[in-house]
Amino acid sequence: MFTRKTLSILMLMFVAFPLNASEPESDFNPGEMILNHILDSHEWHIATVGKTHISIPLPILLIHDGKFHAFMSSKFHHGHSDYRGFRLMLEGDYKGKIVAVNSQGNILPKLPIDLSITKNAFSLLFVASLLFFIFVNISKIYKRRGSGLPPTKFQNLIEPIILFVRDDIVKVAIPIKYVDRYLPYLLTLFFFILFCNLLGLVPFFPGGASVTGNVAVTLVLAMFTFVITTVSGNRTYFREIINTSGAPWWMKFPIPLLPAIEVIGVLTKPVVLMIRLFANIMAGHIIILGLISMIFILGNMSAIAGYGVSALSVGFTLFISLLELIVAFVQAFVFTLLTSFYIGMAKAEHH
Repeated sequence: MFTRKTLSILMLMFVAFPLNASEPESDFNPGEMILNHILDSHEWHIATVGKTHISIPLPILLIHDGKFHAFMSSKFHHGHSDYRGFRLMLEGDYKGKIVAVNSQGNILPKLPIDLSITKNAFSLLFVASLLFFIFVNISKIYKRRGSGLPPTKFQNLIEPIILFVRDDIVKVAIPIKYVDRYLPYLLTLFFFILFCNLLGLVPFFPGGASVTGNVAVTLVLAMFTFVITTVSGNRTYFREIINTSGAPWWMKFPIPLLPAIEVIGVLTKPVVLMIRLFANIMAGHIIILGLISMIFILGNMSAIAGYGVSALSVGFTLFISLLELIVAFVQAFVFTLLTSFYIGMAKAEHH
């Protein structure tokens, strides 16, 4: 009932106050705004006041023609100035990349090797340092107090999650005698993904960077799982791929259809891990930014329409943010669970 009333009021607003779409009051571009927020960058944008950009500069590390160059991204003045023969591109085929230019300002064909600390790289290092600090301190507490005493407040926060990963994820999927061997990697994987997901939901520095929404990061995590699974595979695991037991012979000879399908399945497992995590995190950020953009899009057409839709946009944004909080835990759980199952399949014994 509330939804119908709300929609009716909004429709009356649109009818009573015509939208002047032909004369927008600003040059707000929602697509550009969304891309600038979800893609990586060489500076940490905080806010824009008028035409002044407030941002935190990050280190630029380049190798070009055998020489190493190091300076801060503020030297580019948000991409409006060249520095030391380099330019931060704001548009074109090289948008977001650093290119080398000659004295006439022409772009050189050879791109420098970019080792810069970008926004995603800084956030990744921040999460890694935070995890290192947390677990080193917890290990010191256990070493000092022993395991027989009740856990402290800090232990109470982390210990249930560790036990959950061990008992409800790893022990379910991996044979019990191999649990202790793979538990450190799986715990690191779970907490790294979880902390990156949660930090991406924080709208201010050092949050806001979509680390797990970057396909390069999820690709590396998936490749770790693939390499560990392949190296851990026993004779039974590889025999089942090449010569699946119980399958009819005509699916294996003379055309090895089933082995080919099994090999494709092995290769698609890390792809599934990569895309699932990347797509879910990226989609949530795009939806939230799209809802916020609706306020400015309709506000450019009519002030009343902008105010009218703002309540709905903020409400739906809060709702999606709560879903994103759930997704942050779910995606860490799913990635770790599937990795555990893949490793468990590689270590399964022949019956």
